[in-house]
Amino acid sequence: MGRRPKANVTLDTTLTDLPSALRWREWMGRVEAVIFASSEPVTRAMLAKVVGPDCNLDLIIDDIQAELRGRPYELVAVAGGWQHRTRRQFADAIRTATGAGEAGSTLSASEMQVLLCVGYFQPITRGELGKFFGKEISRDVIGHLRRLDLIGSGPRAPQPGAPYTYVTTKAFLAQFGFDTLRDLPDIEALEDAGLLSKERMFAGDFLPKGDAADDE
Repeated sequence: MGRRPKANVTLDTTLTDLPSALRWREWMGRVEAVIFASSEPVTRAMLAKVVGPDCNLDLIIDDIQAELRGRPYELVAVAGGWQHRTRRQFADAIRTATGAGEAGSTLSASEMQVLLCVGYFQPITRGELGKFFGKEISRDVIGHLRRLDLIGSGPRAPQPGAPYTYVTTKAFLAQFGFDTLRDLPDIEALEDAGLLSKERMFAGDFLPKGDAADDE
């Protein structure tokens, strides 16, 4: 005999039978459990399904973050949602124990530069990327970034042939710990760090000398 289908369970989100303090703790537990169980950033809309309509999710998140102070992991806003992340100071310990690399470690320096360019100037075509670097950008570079789900296809450009443009993805935001593209560092900050020169960029010399943007 086949298994009986499970009955739909209606979750009590209002919890009106509980005192306000216990209701708040239950909402906190639900929110943290949903985020903990997900491998992807959890959106506000998803979390709203497990708490009452009068629940202030921002305050719930604040309280959870406060309780996690001093713990080796934290709750952060990334890619339009929330996710648990280990704190940066434990990166070496995690890498030593598991062999896991840092975000972006699978990219060459030139691929990182191309990704940076897409991040700041999207939507952008491969031809426009080539103008920044002063040479054609290899399809292999674009393909690798796409396979890693760091960039995707944007709208077709209003140019002869209507070429596809490229844009960053939610996976890009999550990988580098950004909530939105507005969290990208200012170009001036990158200049101060020696990672970018606006003068060289607009002169078509975007990469450091000797680093080709069409690495194979």
